[in-house]
Amino acid sequence: MATSPVASSPLGIPKSRVRQLMAASIGNVVEWYDWYAYTFLATYFSAQVFPETAGNSLVPLLSAYGVFAVGFFMRPLGGLLVGAFADRFGRKAAMTFTIVLMGVGSLLLAVTPTYEAAGLLSPIILTLARLVQGLSVGGEFAAATTFLVESAPSGRRGLYSSFQYVSTTIGQLVASGLAALLASGLAETDMTSYGWRIPFLVGALISLVGLWIRKGADETSAVAEEIQRGEAQRPRLFEFLLSYPKAAATIVGITIAGTVAYYTWTSFLPTYAQITVDFDKADSLTVGTISLFVFMVLQPLLGMLSDRVGRRPMLIAFGVAFVVLPVPLLNLLSDSFASLLVVQLVGMLFLGCFTSISAAVNSELFPTRVRAAGAGFPYSLTVALFGGTAPLIGTALKDAGNVGVFPYYMSALALISTLVYIFVLKETKDDPLS
Repeated sequence: MATSPVASSPLGIPKSRVRQLMAASIGNVVEWYDWYAYTFLATYFSAQVFPETAGNSLVPLLSAYGVFAVGFFMRPLGGLLVGAFADRFGRKAAMTFTIVLMGVGSLLLAVTPTYEAAGLLSPIILTLARLVQGLSVGGEFAAATTFLVESAPSGRRGLYSSFQYVSTTIGQLVASGLAALLASGLAETDMTSYGWRIPFLVGALISLVGLWIRKGADETSAVAEEIQRGEAQRPRLFEFLLSYPKAAATIVGITIAGTVAYYTWTSFLPTYAQITVDFDKADSLTVGTISLFVFMVLQPLLGMLSDRVGRRPMLIAFGVAFVVLPVPLLNLLSDSFASLLVVQLVGMLFLGCFTSISAAVNSELFPTRVRAAGAGFPYSLTVALFGGTAPLIGTALKDAGNVGVFPYYMSALALISTLVYIFVLKETKDDPLS
């Protein structure tokens, strides 16, 4: 007797699983919208929150990126604590917690007073908001990425993994698009005085929508079975590190190049063009929005490709490209719209070979009972050390008159990861998810 075909999406994902993807993705959109709104708007609010020093207009921007980096150092703590919580009590409960935290952080940013009005209280509130958001984002990666990969059928983990950065990029697109719209529609004095607050207020409101959708998600079957048997209570806080030290160290090596390339190309590059070649602020946000859309479309295509050719070839292609390309690409930047667009698109094409499969590769290295903390903590720690500091290092090098060193710094880090891809990482695409 013939069975009726299972309804599916254009990517071949059954509609019964689309609900799971939506639950992880919508929350991720909210999380990363809030996270990146800060980066896109830093050039507008920095002078409102941090005082300038005589003769150096870059001090407020440096301070804003310093707080950006500090927020990243809460991510490992979030990856550890929320990851352990997700391993014990489920991915769904952890994802609900992280989206509430992000909404609180965004609201704090929206109501941060100016330095002129509140003095030191202004940067203190801004820093507190970033610490809350950093904790949330670190926990989000630990819970949501494992949720995505565990929801995938055999042979489709690369595709499902790609939705981590599809949803991340949607959040960036909304943040970048709204920032570009405001920058184009408001005078710069209005953007500096109040316009930068609007995206943060919007982020706080849409976090409520994400919370509602996530509450309707189903726990992944493997975790639900462990919780029912009581096994999810067993993992100790650092069990993933004590039992699987090689896997944890491998994630660090895998992530070094990916995180510095990701935060440079998707977040910092518009600002880098502004401070190096005097690129127009509004135009740089527009270029960023166009590039992010292309980057989003690439994710599922590259994820499906990895399910066919493997994870290692994709990562090696990414690593070699970022060893070779940063210096010539960043030297191509000029004040023309086309130059920034070309540089951003070329970099994002190769970057997609990393981002589309990052969640799958990390999750495939650990068993279910310690997967969220095992994948979340070393990844978030590496992001904090190398990704979160990329805008700060690039701006500081410009301030010191050595901006040309930054692309060499990126290439050196890419070389470290490329050696890991070639000599350490084993192919995992056909291994069962233990």
